[in-house]
Amino acid sequence: MIKGDKLALRAIEPEDAQRCHRWINDPEVTQFLTMRFPISMLAERKWTEREQDYTREFNLAIETLEGEHIGNCGMHRVDTVNSTAELGILIGEKSFWGQGYGTDAMLTLCAFGFCQMNLNRISLHVYDFNTRGIRCYEKCGFQHEGKLREALFRHGKYCDILVMSILADEYKAMWPQRWGSGLAQEG
Repeated sequence: MIKGDKLALRAIEPEDAQRCHRWINDPEVTQFLTMRFPISMLAERKWTEREQDYTREFNLAIETLEGEHIGNCGMHRVDTVNSTAELGILIGEKSFWGQGYGTDAMLTLCAFGFCQMNLNRISLHVYDFNTRGIRCYEKCGFQHEGKLREALFRHGKYCDILVMSILADEYKAMWPQRWGSGLAQEG
């Protein structure tokens, strides 16, 4: 496990499939994701059971310190040559929205990416109407790099996708208390 201040990140297990299936089929939860169509339980089970190639991509469960699975996060498009990756996050349990779990998950995953994976740059894409997500990413130190103009059709109109990133040096300067020491790992 990778410990944060309020949560732990752990491997996704097959027994998480039911919860993940509920989240990924809830339009309120997925409004900020690329998901558009219902996902079957079979597909979700296959996703939770698949072997991950940690050199390219990995997904982790987000748990409260009390052990409640509340969401998932991960690094995608890991590029070991250029030391970059793209981050994704989902807090599926709506009762935990707005309580700092997303921020702690972001900071914990970034610390892991920079300190353990030797990444130099972590980026993400966020829809321009995801104001809560944008505030969280800015609070964590992500910088706006640009936008993909009208690259998304949602809610009956075309929307922009914002590109944001943070570099290892920026993270270390902004979150020195999380650099190294914020990565308590337990077996």
